[in-house]
Amino acid sequence: MTTLLRRVRIVAVTRPASSAEPVDVRIENGQVTAAGDLSPEPGERVLAADGRWLIPGLWDQHVHLRQWAQARLRLDLSGTTSPGEVIARVRDRLTDRPAVVVGAGFRPATWSAQPTTAELDAVTGAVPTILISGDVHAGWLNSAAQRWLGVPARPGVLDENAWFTLLPRLEELLATDVDQAYRLALADAASRGVVGIVDLEFEDGYRAWPERFAAGIDAVRVRTGVYADGLEDVIAAGLRTGTPLDASGLLTMGPLKIISDGSLNSRTARCCEPYADGRYGTQNYPLDELIRLLGRAHEAGLHTALHAIGDAALTTAVDAFEATGARGGIEHVQLARLEEFDRMARLGLRASVQPAHLLDDRAVTAQV
Repeated sequence: MTTLLRRVRIVAVTRPASSAEPVDVRIENGQVTAAGDLSPEPGERVLAADGRWLIPGLWDQHVHLRQWAQARLRLDLSGTTSPGEVIARVRDRLTDRPAVVVGAGFRPATWSAQPTTAELDAVTGAVPTILISGDVHAGWLNSAAQRWLGVPARPGVLDENAWFTLLPRLEELLATDVDQAYRLALADAASRGVVGIVDLEFEDGYRAWPERFAAGIDAVRVRTGVYADGLEDVIAAGLRTGTPLDASGLLTMGPLKIISDGSLNSRTARCCEPYADGRYGTQNYPLDELIRLLGRAHEAGLHTALHAIGDAALTTAVDAFEATGARGGIEHVQLARLEEFDRMARLGLRASVQPAHLLDDRAVTAQV
């Protein structure tokens, strides 16, 4: 099937600059095949653009799609500035008598007081309550939720690896109409001009996504990543970055994802200088383990998406790429020593940057 777009103005992504003169554009089987003054062909669908701008399809190179899809089903904790504000929203949700309370979006790094299990228990009692931080690097659980999930009693939040190991089981227990949540999320993304995503969710995506595509959840192209605990299974399945995972050609194997340090809003990003509380953050994977994982992935034909937010973590990440010759890039790159950019360029590494984090994290980086 072909589509003719009449009178569009094309936004150029390379020089020369975009042209303000409208043209016609023909699309065949998802590919632009002609542009200029075109006449409709028999049976061709014709869409009048009336001078609207035409841009290349957008890719989001770093998505945790299940988290985003289910966020609309959870208690919104964004914008809260203290444990008390969070507790107030939780108290309001409890008036609906839920079996479980799940919230997301709180960012406690700049709060004058940090969350405690005891204050959450005082309001929630026996109702399991799981509150997920806005950066998904920490969880605030009441005692009932800790027992429900088999977590040793803890006075405050769980973060980094202690939290990440819980996420797959947590998502399984909290699953509602997950397929519908995915449909709505992908439809929303497509309506904004997104044509593809790299999904770095905590799951066996190479198994889950073919099932979703078979169920018609296929509004955008998907590259699905794998974490270290699933790396050997992916290699045993003979999958490499770019391997098609279904017959459509829209679903492919993506990178090995490694979260080498934490985040700024959890004050766990590994930094060269201390935070206001004197800590330097968390290096989730030491250099020797990163070298082992990147080397293994590289041998098997998998690229690596290596999360590094703190400047100390970035140096370690670049060291690992340099030692192995692995391909791929570094996720976030929020804090950096300038000399690391020269090394990244020399090694051919991309920087996958999310500008929204400038707003999320600037208050934390300004603290002294």
